[in-house]
Amino acid sequence: MSKLAVKDRFFDCSDYGRPLAVFIAQSLKNTHFTPIHVTYAFGVSGLLAIFCILHAYYILAGFFLILKSVLDAADGELSRVKHTPSHSGRYLDSIFDIILNFLFLVAIGMVGVHSFVWIIIAFISIQIQGTLYNYYYVIVRNKSIGGDQTSKIFEQKSPKALPGESQQTVDRLFFIFYLLYSVFDKLVFGMDQSAYKVKSFPNWFMSFVSLYGLGFQLLIIAVMLSFGMIQYIIPFFMYYNVLIIIILIMRRSF
Repeated sequence: MSKLAVKDRFFDCSDYGRPLAVFIAQSLKNTHFTPIHVTYAFGVSGLLAIFCILHAYYILAGFFLILKSVLDAADGELSRVKHTPSHSGRYLDSIFDIILNFLFLVAIGMVGVHSFVWIIIAFISIQIQGTLYNYYYVIVRNKSIGGDQTSKIFEQKSPKALPGESQQTVDRLFFIFYLLYSVFDKLVFGMDQSAYKVKSFPNWFMSFVSLYGLGFQLLIIAVMLSFGMIQYIIPFFMYYNVLIIIILIMRRSF
C-alpha cells in the first residue's frame, strides 16, 4: 500500500526494500505479529550489524544493514495492511533509527580509527541529510490526495492517541522523539522555510532528494563495508553534504 496518490509517486532510491517489505507484511497479516514486533526486529538487525562491524565481518554487517532497511519499511506496511496506524510505532521507529545511526558511526569510527569529533560531524551530517529528505517527503504525503497523514510537517506537541494505543505511551515516545529530532527539524526548516507552501514537487526532484533517504544511506554504508572501504565511510558522509546546496538551489527554481 503506497503512502502517496498515483500521480505523486516517484522512484525512491532509498525504498529498494519495499517489495520484500510488502511480502513480509502480507505474510504476517493474519498472524499475531504486530508492527511493533517488526520494529523490534529491525532494531536487533541493526545491533547485529554493529557487532559484525566491530568484529570485521563486513559483508555480513552489510547484509544486516540492508535487512534493517527492509524491516524498517515492513513495520509500516504491516501497520497499513492490518489497518492499525500508530503514533507510538512511528515514534519508536524513528527513535530506533537515530540511536542506531549514531551507533553505526561510532562502530565504524572505532574500526576506521577516526576521532570522536569526526564521528559526531558525520552523525550530524547524516541526520541533516535524512531530515531534509523527510521534510520534503512529508510535505508531499500531506498534500497528496489519499496520501498517508500519520506524519506531520510540523510536530510541536504530542498527537491524540489512535485507537488501540495509550495516550501516555504516545506522550512519552513523542517527548523522546522531539528531544532527539527537533534540532535537526529546525535546522532543515531554516534552510527552506517556504517549501511547505509549494503546491507540489516534481517527481524527478523527489527521486533526486531520495539519495538522502536513510535506506540509501545504509546501502552506501553496506557497499563500502563490503569493498573494505570502512575508513572512507565517515569522510564520505561529511562530503556528501554538498548535495544539500544543489537540492536547495533546485527546489527554489520552482
